Amino acid sequence: MDRTEKAEVVETLKSVFNANSVVVFAHYTGMTVAELTDLRIKASAVGAGVKVVKNRLARLALEGHPGEGAHVLLKGPTAVAYSEDPTVAPKLMADFAKSNDKLVLTGGFMGGTVLDANGVKSLATLPSLDELRAKLIGVIQAPAQKIAAVVQTPAGQLARVLKAYADKNAA
Repeated sequence: MDRTEKAEVVETLKSVFNANSVVVFAHYTGMTVAELTDLRIKASAVGAGVKVVKNRLARLALEGHPGEGAHVLLKGPTAVAYSEDPTVAPKLMADFAKSNDKLVLTGGFMGGTVLDANGVKSLATLPSLDELRAKLIGVIQAPAQKIAAVVQTPAGQLARVLKAYADKNAA
C-alpha cells in the first residue's frame, strides 16, 4: 500500500468515525474469510458496517477526534464495527462474539466516551432507537385512548337509554 492509498484509508476512517455515533473494536484472530464475510453481511442487514483496519492508520484517523482515547484499544488484528444508532453495532458484535469465540470485543467509543468491552456489552443490552420511539409513542397514546374511552362511555350509555325508551314507546 503506497502513501496515497494510506492517506485515502485514513480519510475514509475519519469520515466513518465522524459520521457514526458508536464505533466498536474487536480482535478477530483465527476467523476465516467466510466468517468475516458473514459478519459483514449481518452488519449490512441491520444498518451497520464492519471494516478490518490497520491499527496505525486507525490511530492516525482518530487524531483530533473526541474519541481519540480509544487508540489504546488498537492492538492486534482489529475489526471496526460502526453504526449511527448507538445500539446496533454493539448488539451486532456482541451477538456475533457469542456464537463465534474467535471474535473478542476490546471496546470502542461513543462520541467522546471511550468504552471498554463491558461498556460495549452494556450498550448491546439497551433497546434500539426504533424500540424506544415505539415505547414513547405508546406511552403518549395511552392517555389519549383512555380519555376517548371515558368521553365515549356516557354518550354510549345515553344512547342506550334513549333507545330503550324509544323501544318501550314503540311497543
